[in-house]
Amino acid sequence: MKDLGTAGGVEIVAVPGIPDIRSGDDLAAILIAALETAGLPLRDGDVLCLAHKIASKAEGCIRRLADITPSPKAEELARTLAKDPRKVEVVLEESRTVLRAFRHPGQDQGVMICEHRLGFISANAGVDESNAEEMGTVITLPRDPDATCRTLRDGVRNRFGVKVGVVMTDTFGRPWRLGQVNVAIGLAGLPATRREQGTSDAWGRPLLVTEPAFADEVAAASGLVIRKSGRQPLVLLRGLDWRPAETQARDLIRRAEEDMFR
Repeated sequence: MKDLGTAGGVEIVAVPGIPDIRSGDDLAAILIAALETAGLPLRDGDVLCLAHKIASKAEGCIRRLADITPSPKAEELARTLAKDPRKVEVVLEESRTVLRAFRHPGQDQGVMICEHRLGFISANAGVDESNAEEMGTVITLPRDPDATCRTLRDGVRNRFGVKVGVVMTDTFGRPWRLGQVNVAIGLAGLPATRREQGTSDAWGRPLLVTEPAFADEVAAASGLVIRKSGRQPLVLLRGLDWRPAETQARDLIRRAEEDMFR
């Protein structure tokens, strides 16, 4: 592996060899074993990005649709959106509120834009069937992604003896833009944003509002090497410039009174 980090570049590597995850698996031990088998011992300043679904599977965040009894609200939305009412019920259970529910002409199914119980605004509250191994099941987000990231950070730090950051990702759409990108839904050890207010640009002009979403940038970068069908849900990023910080994913959520899209 060519080391770009020492030359002012950033290295992004999808870590191979991670097996299918089952409920109750020791995720930290599995990820550490994969890193060691791939010859990727961690270094100070490394950042690990993991797709949330391996954490969800390890924590048993999988719902069997056969066990779901839809509520009247779920039945009504399902008729409007041409969706399975049982899946709609899981979405409602994962949500604080449904902000929008619509079906574009020509769409097979509609979509629900929801405020998740953790505060994220996303389609269908993150409830998804992709990469669910058993038919008739859906995967939900982990109960506490930040806590999961802290556990993983502590495990790899204890094994390798280095300063690392951990980011858990999910794929979100964006207002006014087509397509989806990976965003951070869990953090441990690294900054959520980098405040540049009070500094100057390259021409000496003061920066008043600039605050890059560092954790989201890291998450989006991981999407360059992760594929839905690739079975490589862990990404190592090396060469990033950051300082340790105790933050949480909700630090990236805009306050409701500033949200122009609701």
